[in-house]
Amino acid sequence: MWLIQLFVALTSFLACVCGAAPTVSVVSNTLLDPNGIFFVSFDVVNVNSFQLSAVLAYENFQYAAWYTSTGVAVLGRRTLPSGAWSTLQLPHTLSANDSHNVISLGVSPADGKIHVALDCHSTQMFYTSSVANLAAGGSWVASNFAAITTTLGTLNIGTVITYPQFVVAPNNDLQFVFRSGVSGDGATQLAEYSGGVWRNVGSWASATGTYTAPNGAVSTLRNLYIHGFTYHGTRAYVTGTWREQNAAVSCSSLGLTNHDTVYFYSDDMGRTWFNSAKTQIATSGTNPVNVNTAGIIVDSLDADHGLMNQESQTVDSSGLIHACISYVPGRFTQCVENYETVRPEFARPFHLYQNPNGTFTKVEIPFFIDSVGRSQIVLDSADNAYVIMPFVRIATASKASGWTDWTVVYNGTSQGLNAFGEITLDRARVSSGLVSVLYQQNSTGPTTPSAVKLIDFTLNG
Repeated sequence: MWLIQLFVALTSFLACVCGAAPTVSVVSNTLLDPNGIFFVSFDVVNVNSFQLSAVLAYENFQYAAWYTSTGVAVLGRRTLPSGAWSTLQLPHTLSANDSHNVISLGVSPADGKIHVALDCHSTQMFYTSSVANLAAGGSWVASNFAAITTTLGTLNIGTVITYPQFVVAPNNDLQFVFRSGVSGDGATQLAEYSGGVWRNVGSWASATGTYTAPNGAVSTLRNLYIHGFTYHGTRAYVTGTWREQNAAVSCSSLGLTNHDTVYFYSDDMGRTWFNSAKTQIATSGTNPVNVNTAGIIVDSLDADHGLMNQESQTVDSSGLIHACISYVPGRFTQCVENYETVRPEFARPFHLYQNPNGTFTKVEIPFFIDSVGRSQIVLDSADNAYVIMPFVRIATASKASGWTDWTVVYNGTSQGLNAFGEITLDRARVSSGLVSVLYQQNSTGPTTPSAVKLIDFTLNG
């Protein structure tokens, strides 16, 4: 009898172990700047979840960008995995106390240049790039960067720009994703750096079309907020949510007019676009995606639930998209009257992922966000999921469980990190089983500078 009991106990134990959610381990927590600029405007300008990228590994180096206490733009570099950080200051000072005005970094592999886009929110954007091959080493000094301009190299992209993001395409060209126009009336754009020159590809998501809310309100202008522009193999994946200009589509003027999660993809570096049924739906520059484009909604939700824009996405080893979205579930309220107060109290993150047959599954991650802000999702080499929430709280789920065994495996608050809110991370290290998370500590006063730090985790699977 005792042998049977032992067998049952061992079987139960092994089932628990094999199906256990993955863990993380802290490798290091490094101070980048003891006195980063601090003010609260939605979040802090040095760390926003939508940055691509504020911290970026390339070959033997890792780069980071932030504004120091006086608002001067700083670039840092270290030799991986644990070298000391060197810094330089660019000849640019933050133009407005607006957390949207982030710094984003990219590297063009063909010539080894480091590209920097910064300081814009529906305004002109500032840009510079380094001398060739600086990304592979060389003297880390400001004189190795070109004069700062308000054009993208020689390409004029306009004067109403937000959310600059750099992405490396499958052919090693560097692409630049950004919004032209304003919130509620903007187009998502693509430019491309090839042969040392930036060229326009065009708008691939427009403000046009008509949206009718369940309450009957009609909106004729909007913008697409993307959760990412992610390559896996030769395919570019996009998920996102629409924000309507007409506030009446929401149940409250203090809510968010974001609605629905959409998905579409491109197999030719952002020229033509397809929905999950493999039907061509759009062409960049001439016929962009709009709110009435067929077959792109993969999770329907009206504008009454505080659905957050610009969260995150990744792609698994089978080429299937995974997104992290968040909103206030209907069991708490059917009308988010004020997203700034209701989201911190009731919003939950959700794991939304594509199945092999093309359909989508959504799983609620059973923890409150405790913040207005956004989370980041990554997958390790075994497709286990890690969601890094505000305040550096990490929840994980195993692929073996069907991503249902969500567990908080690291709590930055209880560990004394004193992180202010959103985080951003270095996705380039994930394939090596590591993730670097950039955060800023809370301040002792409304505008008192605070520490900017980078914490490295191993993804233990």
